[in-house]
Amino acid sequence: MQQDNDEEIKPSRTRRRSGSSSDRMLAGAGILLATASALFPWYVFFNEDKFGIRVETMDHTRDLPDTPARNVFSVSPLAMVDNTPSDTPKDPLDPTDNLTTATVASPDKTDGNEGAGLMQPLPGKNTFRLMHVANGRALIEDSKGMYMVRVGSILPDNSRLATIEQRGGRWVIITSTGEVLNDQASGSP
Repeated sequence: MQQDNDEEIKPSRTRRRSGSSSDRMLAGAGILLATASALFPWYVFFNEDKFGIRVETMDHTRDLPDTPARNVFSVSPLAMVDNTPSDTPKDPLDPTDNLTTATVASPDKTDGNEGAGLMQPLPGKNTFRLMHVANGRALIEDSKGMYMVRVGSILPDNSRLATIEQRGGRWVIITSTGEVLNDQASGSP
């Protein structure tokens, strides 16, 4: 066997591309974003108090706020009183129209139907259904939309929500008229 006496030549190194560092930065940013996207839902799950729904107190009054009366800025000229002495006679007011335009029953004549109008049922029963119950509130739905109600709230049929209970693993609401509505969802609380 012959031995080769030539000089050994090392293989030349391949020159790195200038774009490879930016490619690595983009790949690192992508991996970091993917990791953050995967871990953020778990962070929210374990820190529910920071991300949960905050239940605001509901005010049952529909009154206007107690604010002091404001000054009147513009007054109708008809409401102003002319305090200047005048010798000219004032124009007479329009004469009153004495024509009877409606009839009123005499107090001595009665049909015996005094309370009949009060006992008359409302036209068409407004039906609604219970959708969901959470945090002491109920989500109900009728033909006009969905409403979030709690005990004491006025319902679409003009009754009030009396109680929210769980019977046999299912939520029910009881109205002030005694009507019991069952939860339409599954039996889970």
